[in-house]
Amino acid sequence: MSEQMNAPMLPPPAGVSAWFSIWMTAVTKPNEQTFAALAEHPDARSNSRAFTWVFLAGTVSALISGVLQAILQLAGLSAQTPGLADLFAGNAERGVAFTFGVAICISPIAGVFAVIGFAIGVGIIHWVAKMFNGTGSFSQLAYTMAAISVPFSLATSVLTPFSTVTYVGICTGLVSLGVGIYAIVLELMAIKSVNKFGWGQAAGSLFLPVIVLVCCLTIPLICVMRLLGPTIGNTFSTIQNSLP
Repeated sequence: MSEQMNAPMLPPPAGVSAWFSIWMTAVTKPNEQTFAALAEHPDARSNSRAFTWVFLAGTVSALISGVLQAILQLAGLSAQTPGLADLFAGNAERGVAFTFGVAICISPIAGVFAVIGFAIGVGIIHWVAKMFNGTGSFSQLAYTMAAISVPFSLATSVLTPFSTVTYVGICTGLVSLGVGIYAIVLELMAIKSVNKFGWGQAAGSLFLPVIVLVCCLTIPLICVMRLLGPTIGNTFSTIQNSLP
């Protein structure tokens, strides 16, 4: 009994192992208390940790996708891009090496763009949440959203290359759909917990920007198609009449 009481306590995980612990907590303990605790973490007081996670996830995800794509091409399970096939004159090994080299070169660029997209997306959600009287800060929301997005980004990078493989692509597509739905549920919980409001406000903060964006893109496209409709119809009629 005394030996158990005097046993040394293990220190909490630090460094990368602590990061993995936080990511796994975010995706395996889906409740509001989890995300409320993450929002109060000391690293949630600034944007540096969240942006670092997203950059690393974007970089590693691009690298993983490129490596898996190269392996699938080498195994003959994934078709090579026609342009690359002509460039390398049917040399599969050179084509695979090129794919692998491109993945290494562009992976940091993918990480930078991932951070930019993440910052814009979280900023819009945070702005809408403030309209619903949300109380959370941008840094808190970015930290919790990053903890959710990093594991899913890595998982997607493994699944995506297999989408081009016959039959396997159907299975990976279904898995990706399920993973995406689960990620949305976690994001709703995170938005609700960080901003301390209801499910309706959380759903509005997440989906309202998407609805507005779709409307902004769809309505002008419909107007242009309506204006160009007669011209396009006359063009096709002229082409049809000119055919023997």
